[in-house]
Amino acid sequence: MKGSIRKRSKNSWELNIFLGRDAQGKRLSKIVNVKGRKSDAERKMRELLASLDKGSPINTGKLTVSQWLDRWIGEHVAPNRRQRTTERYRDICRKHIKPHLGHVKLACVTPSDIKALEAGWAENGMTANGVQYAHRILSAALKSAVKMELIFRNPALVVDPPSPEKQEVRPPDVATVNNLLEASGAASHRFYPAMRLIAYTRVRRGECLGLHWRDVDLVRQEITITASLVRSAELGLILEPPKSRAGRRVINLDDGTAQVLREHKVRQMEHRLVLGSTYQDDDFVFPDGFGAPLNPMALTRALQRAARQAEAGHVKTARPAALPRLSVASERPESRTGEQAVRALKCQHDFGCLRPPDARLAKGSSRGVCQGHEPTKLTAR
Repeated sequence: MKGSIRKRSKNSWELNIFLGRDAQGKRLSKIVNVKGRKSDAERKMRELLASLDKGSPINTGKLTVSQWLDRWIGEHVAPNRRQRTTERYRDICRKHIKPHLGHVKLACVTPSDIKALEAGWAENGMTANGVQYAHRILSAALKSAVKMELIFRNPALVVDPPSPEKQEVRPPDVATVNNLLEASGAASHRFYPAMRLIAYTRVRRGECLGLHWRDVDLVRQEITITASLVRSAELGLILEPPKSRAGRRVINLDDGTAQVLREHKVRQMEHRLVLGSTYQDDDFVFPDGFGAPLNPMALTRALQRAARQAEAGHVKTARPAALPRLSVASERPESRTGEQAVRALKCQHDFGCLRPPDARLAKGSSRGVCQGHEPTKLTAR
């Protein structure tokens, strides 16, 4: 492949690159304008010819990083990711990437630009975990641009983000868990069954609040996890399916927890009869006072109140992804209040990270719950 350089004016050069001929034998060429010295034009010519030799396309468009990020989220992320993941990606791009690189042409982003950007994040107080997470998002966007043949290479691949520091999580001891459950039962019986279920089965907060009575078998003493209730910044409360097949699971209940759920169901039916038509029955095991999905922050605050009353302080928690599954068939309820209960409370790592509940709506508002893959918008009362 060949090309020529022609001077247009002072510090302005025109590159004419021969691309071959079409099916009719017509000559195909690409015109590229370069500003600067002749050496700059010659260097650009060598880069373009080397890219053509490798089979890469020539991209001289004016697509900016900001424009590509919007396209990438809309065309590549939103159709394939969960709702809250898409929202987090969009927020990272809007708050941390676009203000610094948004105006730069996509084809002109260099590794030094990305390194300087990440150094600025660290200087402004972003943690190493945050820098690494934002780096992965930017790298994924540039990787998709390479696949779409918009750029030749991914400049983020040669940039090493800082390594995050691992922090040891100190879960509460057995006595603290017992005191917390006792405090929750004494302070507010409304939330005690949910806390008991979390402590004895290790379900996550969203899985607990997304549980329906149709997924609870009190005869066989087991529950089936099919969805998780989460708060979306754009859609409000939504039900999302488990991330993997392992997340869709059946969990055995001990005798004590099963009895707590039976009593909770009786109280819920009595409450429903008192409210009559104002009660919106969405079949949730742990709804709000009017039958609608319960805002996760309500359970978080109840746990925090119980912790203060039990003089346990703030309970720092983490998700037990690698914990073994424990059988409850031959265990007494008292034995399961120990280490398993301690590990169970660790799974609530996202306590305190969601927004406050929305304003209470009218009692007659309608709601729907979808059981498919797409998240379903619910309304918080």
